Amino acid sequence: MASSTAKSPVFVVTGTSGEGKSTLARRLVQRVPQLELAVSATTRPQRPGEVDGRDYWFISEEEFDRRLAEDDFLEWVKLPWGPGYRSGTLLSELERIRSEGRSPLLEIETGGALAVRDRVPGSVTIFVTAPSKEALEQRLRSRATESEGEIDQRLAIAERQLELESEFDHRIVNDDLERAFAELEEIVLGHLERAGSIPARDPSPR
Repeated sequence: MASSTAKSPVFVVTGTSGEGKSTLARRLVQRVPQLELAVSATTRPQRPGEVDGRDYWFISEEEFDRRLAEDDFLEWVKLPWGPGYRSGTLLSELERIRSEGRSPLLEIETGGALAVRDRVPGSVTIFVTAPSKEALEQRLRSRATESEGEIDQRLAIAERQLELESEFDHRIVNDDLERAFAELEEIVLGHLERAGSIPARDPSPR
């Protein structure tokens, strides 16, 4: 990575399924021009409305294996739901964003987030969760993108993920989207300011 951009922080948003981390991450990059969302590569099928290269890089199992063999991934995980699909962040994606003077924002699975924390010094990890298991179940059902069995599987996975939330730098409870976004934005801007990526902000109340 270019030395001139090595100090740009890497931000990682993770958490349980269905609690809005994708919505928060995409909104954040629209508000903070110093950020760019890193697009993950995945072997899972493309869903209706998703765009290759915008939402994910949809690749075959064979290409994923080739990339792994060439050590192209910063992190990768076997998705904890479904028949063993895999997803990961390519090192080239991270390097591209930093070389253009921006900070990468990764929105990834919990296991991948822990790997980034261990591999990238100074990375900032943020765990987003629903206020309760009942609220999480309601959100998953309202998406209507998974079967009953997949919802049960995701809820079981969420319980295991919640046991790891203390491993992350920040925790946001998404009981209100506007409040959760304001908290996320403040966390990120604070780290960017301390890293010298943005000018010091006026400390007076807004």
